[in-house]
Amino acid sequence: MNRWATAGALLAVGIALGLRSPHLQWKPMHNDEGVNAVKFGELWEHGAYKYDPSEYHGPALPYATALINRLGGAPDYKHFTETRLRVVTVLFGAALILLYPLLCSAVGRKAAIWAGLFTAVSPAMVYYSRYYIHEMLLIFFTASALVSGWRYWQSRRVGWVAVCGVSLGLMHATKETFILTLAAALLALGLNQFWNRQLDASGVPARAPRLDLRHIFAGLAAWIVVWLLLYSSFFTNPRGLIDSLTTYANWIGRSGKTNPHAHEWWFYFQRLLFFHADKGPIWSEVLIFLLALVGAAAGFFRKGLGDGNASFVRFLTFYTVFLTAFYTLLSYKTPWCLLSFWLGFILLAGVGASVLINLAKFQWARSATVLALVVVSAQLGLQAWQAGVLHASDLRNPYVYSPTSPNLLLLVEKIELLANVSPEKHATVIKVMAPEGDYWPLPWYLRKFDHVGWYDKIPEEPFAPIMVVSAQFHANLDEKRTHGMREMFELRPGVFFELYVEAGLWSAYVEALHQADVHTTPRF
Repeated sequence: MNRWATAGALLAVGIALGLRSPHLQWKPMHNDEGVNAVKFGELWEHGAYKYDPSEYHGPALPYATALINRLGGAPDYKHFTETRLRVVTVLFGAALILLYPLLCSAVGRKAAIWAGLFTAVSPAMVYYSRYYIHEMLLIFFTASALVSGWRYWQSRRVGWVAVCGVSLGLMHATKETFILTLAAALLALGLNQFWNRQLDASGVPARAPRLDLRHIFAGLAAWIVVWLLLYSSFFTNPRGLIDSLTTYANWIGRSGKTNPHAHEWWFYFQRLLFFHADKGPIWSEVLIFLLALVGAAAGFFRKGLGDGNASFVRFLTFYTVFLTAFYTLLSYKTPWCLLSFWLGFILLAGVGASVLINLAKFQWARSATVLALVVVSAQLGLQAWQAGVLHASDLRNPYVYSPTSPNLLLLVEKIELLANVSPEKHATVIKVMAPEGDYWPLPWYLRKFDHVGWYDKIPEEPFAPIMVVSAQFHANLDEKRTHGMREMFELRPGVFFELYVEAGLWSAYVEALHQADVHTTPRF
C-alpha cells in the first residue's frame, strides 16, 4: 500500500463525509427507509429478526445498524432519529474509499487516488449514502470482494481468500441482486483469462502460482459461515436459510414488464449522463463516464497505465460491461441499483484520469490536466451537495424516486399536538387506513404511539380518536358528526390522506391553541 495513495484516500474520505453528513434529518424518510427502520426496530427492541423472502432484502443492514449503535451507546428505539440511522450508510459510503489504496498494484497509485476523489464527489454515491437502504452496504462489500480477490490473485495467501469469502457472504446477506454482481465477476474473470492466454500473452505472469483448492474451499467456507449466521438470525430462525434461496422465485416474478418499477433500458443513463427537468438544475456525471472509457481503452492498448496492471483493468472493464448490461436489460429498475455498476465506472475513471496525466509529455500539460480534473471534480461536488441537501426531495433531482412529501411531517406534527392535549398522550388510539398497506413511512413516524392500528381497508369499526385515512377510500367518516375531517395531507406525489379527529379531542386542541395564543400575544 502506497503512503501517497493512503493520504489521498484520507483526503477523499474527508470530502466524502463533508458532502454526506450535513443535515441528514432534513429529508423525510422514504417509504423504503421507513420499512428498514421498523425492521431494525424489531431487532433493537426485541432482539428478533426474521428474514422475509418476499420483501425487505437481507439482514446485513439491520445487524450492521445494531452493531454500530451498540458501539455508540444508542437510546431506545422510540428515541432514534433519521440522522442516527442514516449515519450508518454514510459511514459505509465513506469507508468505501479506504479500500482503494489496496488496489494500487491493480489500477495504479494515481488511479486509486482519483477513483477515491470521484467516489467522494459522485452525486449518485453521495445521494444514496444519505439513504437508509441496503445499497451502500452492497457496494462496500462488493469493493471489499474485488480488492481481496485481487490481493489473493497476486499473493495466493489464504487470508485474502478468506476475506473475499466473508465479503461475498456479506454481499449475499445484504441484497438479492448480489447474484448479478457475482455472475458479472465470474464471466469477466473467464473472458479476461481467455484474452490473456489467447490474445495478449504478455498479460500472463511468467510463473503464476497455481490455485490451491484448499484456499478456494476456505473462501467458500467463510462465505457459508456468514450466510449461516445472518440468514438464520444467529440460529434463532433456521427457516431463513431456506428462504434465502427460495426468495429468487419471488424476485424473478417481479422482474417482468408489468411491475410498477418497469422502465426503459436507458433509465439509468438518463439519470447519470444528462438530466434536466423543467426549471431544474442540469445534472450530469458524464465526466466519470468519459474517463472510464479512456481507462478501459488503456487496459487493451497498454498506454499510459503507469504502475497499473493491464490484466486487472481489462477484467474491470469486462466486469463493468457485463454488470451494466444485466441492470440495463432487466425491466425492473430503481435508480439506486445503478450504484452496482457505477462503482466499476468510477474505478475505471480513476484509471482514465491517471492515463491522461501520464500521457501528457510536458510538466505544464500534466499540471493543466490535473487542474482541469480538479475543477470538474469540484463541479461534481457542487452537484452532489445540491442533490443530497438542497434538492433532496425535489422530483427535478434525477436520484429522487417516489419521494415522501415534506407535507407528511406536518401530519405527524399535528398528531403529536393532538396527543399532547389528549388524556392518553402517546397511548391515544390511532387508526391508519390505506389500500394495500400504502401508508409507509408512517409506521416509523408514529413509533412513539402505543396503540396504532394499520388497515388495508376501512374496518367494520373504523372510529378512533385519531384516524388517518387514504383519500382513495372516499371514507366520509364525518357523517355521524362524532368526528370531523380536519385536514388533508400528501404522503407522496398524488397520494393523499385525510385526518379525522374525534370532536371532543379537536375541541381540546383548539382550546389549547387559543390559550397558547392568549399567553403569547403581546399587550400594549
